Amino acid sequence: MTTANKVTIFRILLVPAFVVQLLYYYESGNPRDRVLALVFFAVAAILDGVDGYIARRYNQKSHLGTVLDPLADKMLLLSGICLLSLIKADWQDRMPVWIPTWVTAVVLSKDAILLVGMAVVYYTCGRVKIVPRMTGKVATALQFLLVVLVLLQWHEFVWHLSLVTAILTGVSGVQYIRDGVKQLSQSPLSLPDHRL
Repeated sequence: MTTANKVTIFRILLVPAFVVQLLYYYESGNPRDRVLALVFFAVAAILDGVDGYIARRYNQKSHLGTVLDPLADKMLLLSGICLLSLIKADWQDRMPVWIPTWVTAVVLSKDAILLVGMAVVYYTCGRVKIVPRMTGKVATALQFLLVVLVLLQWHEFVWHLSLVTAILTGVSGVQYIRDGVKQLSQSPLSLPDHRL
């Protein structure tokens, strides 16, 4: 258990703290709860860079880390995006700025398609090779920023940032799908089997 992995596990533990604090805000309307939710989210987001730096700087890259790090990102982002998008009907008076539902649809659709695609590639090829793309990294960073801006209620930037985030998320999804198709095409199992 490396230091980088311990930081990642701490990030995962911050996710329920963030969710509970945001739900407390929905229930009470106390701005302090929203600020605490923002603090938990921001700390978890900052630690995303910290664990990556530790892993690279001190040569602590591990297979466990390659699984836990994106898992921590997805748990934090999906919980934030879903809560700040799908529960808005009863809380318009407390939070007039929300993540548009179409952004949530793009993010969830991309992740669902990639998850199914990874399962297919793993079943067919025996392993999944994921090459990080700059578009995906930027899309993830914009998703983090979008959640922060909504928690801060900075409505001036939310719509435009939502549009750019949705576009880059979709583009990165297409790139990962192309990578998966390329891996599948190189597998012997994808060739025609005349015995069938």
